[in-house]
Amino acid sequence: IYQSNLFFLHIYIGFAQITDCLYIGNSKTASDSSVIRSLNITCVINATQDVSNTNIPTVDYMHVPVSDDPESRLCDYFDTVADKIQHVSDEDGRVLLHCNAGVSRSATLCLAYLMKHRCLTLAEAHALLKSLRPIVRPNSGFWRQLIEYELKLHGKNTVSMINSPVGHIPDLYERETRGLIPL
Repeated sequence: IYQSNLFFLHIYIGFAQITDCLYIGNSKTASDSSVIRSLNITCVINATQDVSNTNIPTVDYMHVPVSDDPESRLCDYFDTVADKIQHVSDEDGRVLLHCNAGVSRSATLCLAYLMKHRCLTLAEAHALLKSLRPIVRPNSGFWRQLIEYELKLHGKNTVSMINSPVGHIPDLYERETRGLIPL
């Protein structure tokens, strides 16, 4: 039982499978060559400022050098990353998309992919991603960029930013912030 609990913990925190070809995870998972091999990963997309992935000759690496800051322009990479994931999928490959914790930058890029190539709305993409990796939480600046991207792709928005006791948040988070008192 102890071994299976550790495996579950690793899956829950280290990475999650989002589609048949796409995994999202943290930098520790991305630097673990045994995980990369066991998942049959053929492409690693690194959305950190560091370039410290494990180099495996059969794995294609892509670097998205953006900080996890609401002012960072991650949207400049939405199409490139989404198209790369789709290309790898078309070639029957598998992608591990990661940032430091697998919470904000990689989640944002994953949502962009799901909207562009899986034709999901932002609300649908978020519900799917959150069900598979409950710890995802893009920062407020990335949410604004995703909202603009959804409008560009689909001509409408399913998520909007609202005021809350903790600042501007997507309306999807409204329920969980009710009653909070700012520090």
